[in-house]
Amino acid sequence: MNIGQLTNLGELKKSGYKSIPIKEELRKNLILSLQKNINPFQGILGYDDTVIPDIQTAILSRHNIILLGLRGQAKTKIARLLVNLLDEYIPAIDGSDLNDDPFNPLSKYSKDLLLDKGDLTKINWIHRSERYTEKLATPDVTVADLIGDVDPIKAATLKLPYSDERVIHFGLIPRSHRSIFVINELPDLQARIQVALFNILQENDIQIRGFKVRLPLDIQFVFTANPEDYTNRGSIVTPLKDRIDSQILTHYPKSMDISKLITAQESQLTLSQRDSIKVDPIMNDLIEQIAFAARQSEYIDHKSGVSARLTISGYENLISSAERRMIINNEKSTNLRISDIYGVIPSITGKIELVYEGEQEGPYKVANILIGKAIKNLFQTFFPTPDKIKKTQVQNPYYAIVSWFSKGNSIDLFNSISDRDYEKILNSVPGLKDFVKIFFPDASQQSILLLMEFTLFGMSEFSLISKFRLEQGLQFKDIMSSMFTGSDEEAEEPLTDTDYH
Repeated sequence: MNIGQLTNLGELKKSGYKSIPIKEELRKNLILSLQKNINPFQGILGYDDTVIPDIQTAILSRHNIILLGLRGQAKTKIARLLVNLLDEYIPAIDGSDLNDDPFNPLSKYSKDLLLDKGDLTKINWIHRSERYTEKLATPDVTVADLIGDVDPIKAATLKLPYSDERVIHFGLIPRSHRSIFVINELPDLQARIQVALFNILQENDIQIRGFKVRLPLDIQFVFTANPEDYTNRGSIVTPLKDRIDSQILTHYPKSMDISKLITAQESQLTLSQRDSIKVDPIMNDLIEQIAFAARQSEYIDHKSGVSARLTISGYENLISSAERRMIINNEKSTNLRISDIYGVIPSITGKIELVYEGEQEGPYKVANILIGKAIKNLFQTFFPTPDKIKKTQVQNPYYAIVSWFSKGNSIDLFNSISDRDYEKILNSVPGLKDFVKIFFPDASQQSILLLMEFTLFGMSEFSLISKFRLEQGLQFKDIMSSMFTGSDEEAEEPLTDTDYH
């Protein structure tokens, strides 16, 4: 018989079903997963040799867990995936507020029902998806929210004195009996509320308004937090940290390849965007370089971190910038351009916390600096580094391009120009296409155009030519001209002509 068809306690007993504590349940199913080489943490990338083994060890040890790390490191996602290690269904006494185990009830309601009905006591089956509770710690969370309180309405309705245990309204934690309970951003929980968790974690008893109710709650606790030296709102009180068995440190992606996989997995693109916007691998690398540059920048608070959400939302903005241009020009498809990267700025400014020096520059200018640094770093992996060429006797491959600009020539790359005009403008620079073909002779036509634009951006970062931000796009011209025309380098508004060199 399918256990889901069992409807009362008597049938459950005859089936031979045995209840086990949730930590044993997680341990049992993890062992099966390891033996069968099944990954219950699908979608968690970059943690195969670090965080995941630590979590598995903690589960095998039947520990409560705290995931400690900077924002955007998949802490909550990991906690939610622990549900995959629960049994698909477990039985509970029908009508119980506490998911009472038919063989070991906690609440007075279930105990009285068993005495009255015996083996005829009805049971229901709880799916593992219902055995997960998540609470974001905020300063207004109370003990009543988490543990419970006396309910005057229940007392009046049932005509019970306040001394009767049945007037208690249980909070989230008791109602998560036999489940996974997650508290996100634990340091945000007021210290006096954290104290209320002591006995639940260690002694399994709770106290509500003078009621000393011993409830051996069966809960897998998972906490998440940023490092204490970062949060300005509070900290985890030491006795509570002592009661959390395993502390697991998370981290940002350690390689560009992992970072790109995360961005590709998490980006929410429409089907039409995927079909109509063609993405060269250079653009995938460039968006990740911005995050890596931000994590090393002297303008950004390293203690706050740079979330993986920066590259995810940045990539979505990058695609949408190209889509907007495609729609304006009534084109059916288009290719990402290097200049589209400036559409990522709104995704950067909202996801970085600046130190004093960064505040002095302003978030918009810092975002431009990060983009420039990302372009400069990536450019050196594709083409010769101009600074090194100056120190050697080899022929300068940039000479023809620089020479053309030095004669007073310039080009404007506006944000909304069509693909045809984009190609025409790039081909108007003598020597630019020949330069790209020297290093990428087998590249496709579209790749060549992108590399031509990339060359202009890279040359501007190495001060071989200058780049000005215009109201509707960019202008490339001779580096010497900027010394005579002047530029407002202090301006932070996006619609100001600004030479970032």
